[in-house]
Amino acid sequence: MSKARIVKVGTRASPLALAQTEEVLHPLVRAFPDIRFETITITPDGDRRKAVPLLSMERGMFVKELEAALLTGEIDMAVHSAKDMPAELPDGLVLAAFPERNDPRDVLVNRWESRFDDMPAGARIGTSSPRRATQLNHLRPDIEVMPVRGNVGTRLERAMEEPYDGVVLAAAGIARLGRASEIHHYFEPDMFTPDAGQGALAVETRIDDEELHSLLVAVDHALTRTAVTAERAFIAAIGGGCKIPVAAYAEVIDGCLRISAIAGLPDGSSLFRVTLDADPSTPEAAGQSIANALMESGAADILARDPTQ
Repeated sequence: MSKARIVKVGTRASPLALAQTEEVLHPLVRAFPDIRFETITITPDGDRRKAVPLLSMERGMFVKELEAALLTGEIDMAVHSAKDMPAELPDGLVLAAFPERNDPRDVLVNRWESRFDDMPAGARIGTSSPRRATQLNHLRPDIEVMPVRGNVGTRLERAMEEPYDGVVLAAAGIARLGRASEIHHYFEPDMFTPDAGQGALAVETRIDDEELHSLLVAVDHALTRTAVTAERAFIAAIGGGCKIPVAAYAEVIDGCLRISAIAGLPDGSSLFRVTLDADPSTPEAAGQSIANALMESGAADILARDPTQ
């Protein structure tokens, strides 16, 4: 890459997004000390619409403005939470790197500092995620799941304030903000399926920027790319218009790609979960296969429903 080049890096303006961007840039700055990286903050529509329930938003509401800036040349690369990415990218863009995944699990922070199973009946737990609400309701129908919005810091504070008794968040986000000591319970992925891409970052660029692609090889993690590619293929196969909460999580274990997926009704009354082992060299096929298996398990009966009805 030309030593004179300035690489303009787009990111959301939240503390977590800035921490994620620094996580990507730190090894790049060390590897390429002659390249100047300039961070540019952009506020996407999803951040501006703080009062809108997440279930009503399309996947990708937190990345569209960053992608527009890539296409116009305002920025050269964008750092995203991989779970925010839509299944299909705009023409001309590509996910050029997936840095090594952080902890993919969901976690509980609560006023009693207790494990999930030990919380009292009637506990009021806040979450911004329909996927989390579905699984919380399924595991503990005796608690009350309440909507909550705001950045990670705001939601952590609300865990200790009325009307909430606790909140559920992503472990990776809390850890990236240096607040992992506040976590009281970790949900294991085999019991509480993470969102597709959770804990992982995705670096998006223009598809024809080969010079930048050669640079980003330094932060691309093969196992993370394989796992997230399978999860994204599941989202694409299950259908972008699905209004029922769905999720998929994949990992490479002893040379085998293990992927699990769920679909459930928001009230937790119905939850379908499937798991399969696949060839890690074909993650797209694995994602499509797990989507088919989920549909065949009985989830097809609920996936076409309108959860508001």
